[in-house]
Amino acid sequence: VNATLQEEEEFNWLLKEEVHAVLKQLQDVLKEASRRFSMPTPGLESQLKQENFILGSSTMDQVKGVLTLQGEALTQADINLKVAKSSQVLHFQFREDKQWKLQQIQDARNHVNQALQLLNSRDESYHFKTGAEVNKLMDAVMLQLTRARNRLTTPASMTLPELATSGLMKMFTPPMPGDVMVNFYINLSKLCLTVYQLHVLPPNTTKNFKPAGSSVLHNPGAMFELNNNRFEVSHVHKVECVVPWLNDSLVFFTISLQLCQQLKDKVGLFWVLGS
Repeated sequence: VNATLQEEEEFNWLLKEEVHAVLKQLQDVLKEASRRFSMPTPGLESQLKQENFILGSSTMDQVKGVLTLQGEALTQADINLKVAKSSQVLHFQFREDKQWKLQQIQDARNHVNQALQLLNSRDESYHFKTGAEVNKLMDAVMLQLTRARNRLTTPASMTLPELATSGLMKMFTPPMPGDVMVNFYINLSKLCLTVYQLHVLPPNTTKNFKPAGSSVLHNPGAMFELNNNRFEVSHVHKVECVVPWLNDSLVFFTISLQLCQQLKDKVGLFWVLGS
């Protein structure tokens, strides 16, 4: 009986003290993550720091991009493309009035903030009555953190016609020629730029025409049809650069998920002992 009483007391201590200590730790880590994604106050967007990233700088690279990131928005992109076959260099940049929202960063930040809201709803004065209640909260927090991480690690798959008609293609000056397409995305902690060069397939090549499906990165030889023209990807250039604060955020997600799991394991251990 004494052993059972002692276990019950320990379990109550866990629910009353230790759970809140872990929740406090979690809040601190996630506040740091949230700070990395810092949201501009409406009207003060310009105060959010602008960072320049150089993508592809070796002499081998056909593409060089200088991208300006301000929070979740690409506020400027400057792209040089050495055209295969000729030694011509094409130069494009965003029009002054344009910026491109990186939906992955926006979504990840929203998930972090939802995790923080869940934790804030259970402050020190809240008394957890059962282990199941703690687990339910941890599962909900872990779900948001896993979604945040997945948004950064899983760029959107797109078909080539979707890329060709995306709003991004209308943002450049001079306008992109019909045989060049670009895409920006986040992969883990990297900001990636892909440039596709295309050629038009002559109308008589129907027998081998096989449109490509959806993909994050298409390969040379991929084909698609748009406005009754058939195209083939002739060259693909991918350059990337690490964004340090995204790297920090991914580390914070990992630490937070471990803290949640450790707390669930402790609660589970008492259940096993008590059963």
